[in-house]
Amino acid sequence: MTSDHDGNTPSEPELSDSLKTYGAVLKALRDEARLTQEEFAPLVQYSPHYVAKIEQGKRFPPGELPQRVEEVLGPLATKVLRAAARSLRRKPGLASWFQHWAAIEEEAITLCAYECRVIPGLLQPEPYIRAVSERRLPPLTPQQVDQQAAARLSRQTLLTERPNTAFSFLIEQYLIERQVGGTDVTVVLIDHLLAIGRLINVEIQVMPIRQEDHAGLDGQMYLAETQPNEWIGYIEGHESSALLTDPKAVSSMLQRYGKMRAQALSHEASVRLLKEMRGAL
Repeated sequence: MTSDHDGNTPSEPELSDSLKTYGAVLKALRDEARLTQEEFAPLVQYSPHYVAKIEQGKRFPPGELPQRVEEVLGPLATKVLRAAARSLRRKPGLASWFQHWAAIEEEAITLCAYECRVIPGLLQPEPYIRAVSERRLPPLTPQQVDQQAAARLSRQTLLTERPNTAFSFLIEQYLIERQVGGTDVTVVLIDHLLAIGRLINVEIQVMPIRQEDHAGLDGQMYLAETQPNEWIGYIEGHESSALLTDPKAVSSMLQRYGKMRAQALSHEASVRLLKEMRGAL
């Protein structure tokens, strides 16, 4: 254990990725409500110093915090905090900055994903997961690659274990054309996409390479609808991420995603294209 800069005893926990993630989420929710720590603290019945420690990732958050936050910031903030709290029980193989979104995925009643970098994690077969992980920099150890593969495959059970959740995926055609890992991996990938696409609660659409009118130029995005029918946005890149709960920002994401669904190939046309691409390998 280490002491912090203002002289507190060394009984405080070391800074951990999961605690810092939780603290960052709390701070983002407080900032969105335009409340300072001094204004927010008495509303949730804590001292400003205690709130500051939680936001810095130096104190484990008390269990009653989400309930107190709901009275100040509303039910959506509570859902986000509870999802972030589950990230404190870290799952090996999932990046710290992804933990809070992984928890939100588990409760979503609608999940939408647009990817322009790699195939969405929920759709990746194991050979593709390993091909992507083995190309990470700095390099991962074989054990870390195994952990990433196991964690990602575990997440994918959501597709079958939540049959009442609607999953929508938009993927760029060039992500398949790139053939990460080689031809054999790409064959497995296409077969996997075709198999997952047959699930009644999953829709996969391919965005063609040539598309003059493209609403996704701002990059990848994820959207989750939670109970009671509230939407949360998520973006990530270069080992960082951000949850978006501001209604205006999320509304913009929903508009872009809806436009892209109209611009992409239909589910049926996407299946035909995938089969053509497989036949050409």
